[in-house]
Amino acid sequence: MGERVERVDEQDRALGVVDRTEAIRRGWLHRVATIVCRDEDGRYLVHRRPEHASRFPGRYNWMLDNWMLGGAAEAGETYEQAAAGELAEELGVRTAPRFVLKFLCAGAISPYWLGLHEAVITTAVRQSAREVAWHAWLTEAELASLVRQRECVPDAREAYERYRRNRRGQADWRVRGPR
Repeated sequence: MGERVERVDEQDRALGVVDRTEAIRRGWLHRVATIVCRDEDGRYLVHRRPEHASRFPGRYNWMLDNWMLGGAAEAGETYEQAAAGELAEELGVRTAPRFVLKFLCAGAISPYWLGLHEAVITTAVRQSAREVAWHAWLTEAELASLVRQRECVPDAREAYERYRRNRRGQADWRVRGPR
């Protein structure tokens, strides 16, 4: 068995442990953790997927998640644990991202529960060449323009709109990593 994830129901209750590839193939719900990364100036981290990536090659993404960056929550792992682990693995950043929201995402390749987190990155990013071809920090206006482009990963658009609506009226947040 490959990557083991929990198959979940429409209320995000665990039904059992399955192979992630099988969950995607059969359209079974499972959990995915994503992270919106900002720097201390409030800019957003965006990246482009490598051309050799198996899913959405060369597409832009503004957050970290499973087939973009980051990943599915492994069996027995919380959304927060998955987000922190993937942030460390893919960007070399060790911090505890703050949980923002979760929603049932139709998904471009398979449905899943998406747990969205955010973190302020205060250390240098050491991107994984396997997962990231390029990255940059964009202002909120630049990010909004990018998300409207066709090259964005489709699931990122829905998550962006939900995140943007959630941030309206919210107090400033800070999750600090070690300096």
